[in-house]
Amino acid sequence: MTTIALLEVFNRPKERQNVFLKGLLLLLLIHLAGELFIYSGAYVYAPALAGAQFPFRVLLGPALYFYAHATMSPDKAIDKRLWALAISGPILVVLVMVPFIFMISPAEKLALANPVTRDPELWKIAVFTCLSATFVFIFFTVLFLVMALKLHNSHRQQLMERFSEIEQRSLGWFRTVLLIWGAVWLMYAIEFSLSALGWFWFGSGKLLPILEVFALAIFIQKALNQKILNQSDKGIPRASQTRTALLSSERMQLIASKLERTMIDDKLFLQDNLSLNKLSESISETENHISETLSQFLQTKFFQFVNGFRVEEAKKALQDRDKLITSIAYDVGFNSKSTFNTAFKKIVGYSPSAYRNLLLENKQ
Repeated sequence: MTTIALLEVFNRPKERQNVFLKGLLLLLLIHLAGELFIYSGAYVYAPALAGAQFPFRVLLGPALYFYAHATMSPDKAIDKRLWALAISGPILVVLVMVPFIFMISPAEKLALANPVTRDPELWKIAVFTCLSATFVFIFFTVLFLVMALKLHNSHRQQLMERFSEIEQRSLGWFRTVLLIWGAVWLMYAIEFSLSALGWFWFGSGKLLPILEVFALAIFIQKALNQKILNQSDKGIPRASQTRTALLSSERMQLIASKLERTMIDDKLFLQDNLSLNKLSESISETENHISETLSQFLQTKFFQFVNGFRVEEAKKALQDRDKLITSIAYDVGFNSKSTFNTAFKKIVGYSPSAYRNLLLENKQ
């Protein structure tokens, strides 16, 4: 599955997103090949290669973050310090593996696989190597997964400041995949560490491979179908400090009035792909001034502001019991029923169907 996905990505244009996806899939392939090498028993033919995948495995977390950066971040270049941090992981693993590599011969490594033939002192070196490499793997994986989650959250927040519909741009699947990968890799690290200490449970070597295949299948399917985002979809870097108001309160009051008027009178919110740019053209105000008014004066984001009017319009339409909820969702400007349901419940406190039932009960 991973090989087929890798071959497909190699045939795609050399966009940054595809380049980093290639790297991630290649690392996954090395990791999986290394595990298959051990679990299949093939290590008996080349014991010197046992553990060769460890340094590459540490790069999985950084590679996933770099893929996320190429997919969502408006910055084309990745900070050199992050590259240095990512490289330091494999270097640390190689350093802790030095005794295992140079102090134990291939024949002795093969003997370690059998409790009867293993040398106790050499076994201690092997266990130390496995546990140390696993600890480094856990540390770097958690670190870069957290960074990827923050990057995804930042990307989503920027979209909400400029678009009324973010579902196709927000990579909602990415957060789920990160959590699944994090859980699988953590379980893998724990099981690997326990097996190095000689502790096993009934699911050892059985449950985890199934979960890993499941997680891998979801990621590959989503990543291959993920379109390349435009620069406008990625937005601009968010300020590290709290934004201060540049407009006067009177000026923001005026812009807020214009925003409300165009929504109520012109029903601009009915446009399913309404953006901050379109709204700016409609009321002849700059995007920056509108954003500042929304965040500083109205204490909201563009996404929430527009969808608030859509939900109010939907509440009126729901009084007609003959109208389908899906039709109402599209009529008021939403692109999907799921987005409509989420926005409606967040604002009203009920799902659209529950709200309609409540209306009918009150009329009786």
